[in-house]
Amino acid sequence: MAESAGFPPFQLGRPRFEQTSFYGRFRHFLDIIDPRTLFVTESRLKEAVQLLEDYKHGTLPPGVTNKEAIIHPDTNETIFMPFRMSGYIPFGTPIVVGLLLPNQTLASTVFWQWLNQSHNACVNYANRNATKPSPTSKFIQGYLGAVISAVSIAVGLNVLIQKANHFTPATRLLIQRFVPFPAVASANICNVVLMRHMELEEGIDVLDSDGNTVGSSRIAAKHALLETALTRVVLPMPILVLPPIIMSLLEKTALLRSRPRMALPVQSLVCLAAFGLALPLAISLFPQMSEIETSRLEPEIARATTSETLVYNKGL
Repeated sequence: MAESAGFPPFQLGRPRFEQTSFYGRFRHFLDIIDPRTLFVTESRLKEAVQLLEDYKHGTLPPGVTNKEAIIHPDTNETIFMPFRMSGYIPFGTPIVVGLLLPNQTLASTVFWQWLNQSHNACVNYANRNATKPSPTSKFIQGYLGAVISAVSIAVGLNVLIQKANHFTPATRLLIQRFVPFPAVASANICNVVLMRHMELEEGIDVLDSDGNTVGSSRIAAKHALLETALTRVVLPMPILVLPPIIMSLLEKTALLRSRPRMALPVQSLVCLAAFGLALPLAISLFPQMSEIETSRLEPEIARATTSETLVYNKGL
């Protein structure tokens, strides 16, 4: 019933789709980001919380499956609508449109990069793993690092492009449209490293096939962070690269040439379609619970189990 954006979902039975294949994960995350869950009533939410309590006490009615991504699995509290995974696309698309607006000033570039990283930070915090209390300072550190890196790269690239005299105005405008991608991708990596660097020092739990914790592995933590960083780079790629390409072609059509005011609504629809495709594809790249061969882990962990492979939660 309740799902977490970045950590193991609190399962009521098994997921509807198998998680070992990309297709299964893709179908599973399509359920998670379903915007229809934004309109679930308060009474329905109370029923969902009661079902969670019934599950914990082993009295869950038969036939209940995971349906909504609106209740935090650790706190049983309702996640604020704009920060749910089901709200990520409808509330994030206007920000993407703002990031891709042409002829941006220094102030508008800073504003949209700040707003994007602020929205990402709120989504990450709202869907955090609350089973192990984490200091708020860690989230603030990651947020500030992401904002500073995103703004610095976006402003720096825009300044370089403006000073490149050998570009024609049309070419300069086209290149500027691609500036948000390296800025956002770099900020995403920075955010992951700053918020999760302690995992590299302390390690993360690795589990056997029965779900028992075998130990804490720094090697598994390194794999988890690499996979998460790759996901965070892939996610903004279709969102921030495809729309500029598509719009550069559409703007040459007779429709937009004769009706330039339609450019913004058309760009909004293009961004919405790209966002809706990119989000489930990116978060489906790797299983949330990834496998690793025991022989590749620390010797003390390998000695502590007879399992040939162990699993770890990579996060998102």
